[in-house]
Amino acid sequence: MGILDIFGGKSPERATKLRAKVVQKYGGPEARQKAIQQLGEMEFPEATASLLARFTVAVEPATTDTDEKEHVFGLIRSRGEAAVDPVRTFLRRNDQASSWAVRLLRDILPADRYVTTVVEHLRELGEVYTRDPEKKLVLLHEAESLEDSRIAPTVLPLLEDMADDVKIGALRVLGPRAYAEAREPMLKLLTAAETARRVQAAAVEAIARSGFGVQGYREKVESLLPEPFFVDKAGILKRRGVPAPGQSE
Repeated sequence: MGILDIFGGKSPERATKLRAKVVQKYGGPEARQKAIQQLGEMEFPEATASLLARFTVAVEPATTDTDEKEHVFGLIRSRGEAAVDPVRTFLRRNDQASSWAVRLLRDILPADRYVTTVVEHLRELGEVYTRDPEKKLVLLHEAESLEDSRIAPTVLPLLEDMADDVKIGALRVLGPRAYAEAREPMLKLLTAAETARRVQAAAVEAIARSGFGVQGYREKVESLLPEPFFVDKAGILKRRGVPAPGQSE
């Protein structure tokens, strides 16, 4: 046993240094897998952080990549509450691999805390520009299936995001919730000259699902509607054959 093993084999500093081996993409997998195993035996937050870095790279062959990531996932998940802060820090600092971080939080946290965590991260993201929209899209996808009064107001600012995919993701979250404060922003997004066609299509769907009226925008909205959507006499945007929210066919 060498001096490093005696004094530095299991230390926060050693855990941090092993990150370089964990993300090593080329050459044989042995050094990378040994580093993963060593980190799995360390309980420091730094070890969790280094393990999380494995999610940010892809290696060949794909089967090895998948197996290693699932192994890392299991190692981190087994740490339970102790892994939460490192995972959330990773999620805040990285756009890549956000789906793995969210999956870990979903598995570790009780349902109420998980919802709060998603809301908090979405709120933070609504205030900043990100070149890579992956993290926003992952969190918006999660938010679609969650029931909480905080979600709609938190997602609303993302209708103004620079990325069309993020706008569409926000519309999918907002549509079924019939959040009154979203009516005007959704109508403005739908009718803006610079709005892309696919975003307009998502906005039409969301407004119809919300059961909102188009008062103040009727002429512009009607000029943009594809079949089977229409505006009824009361000014409500609807899809033909589908009852408005709260109504039967």
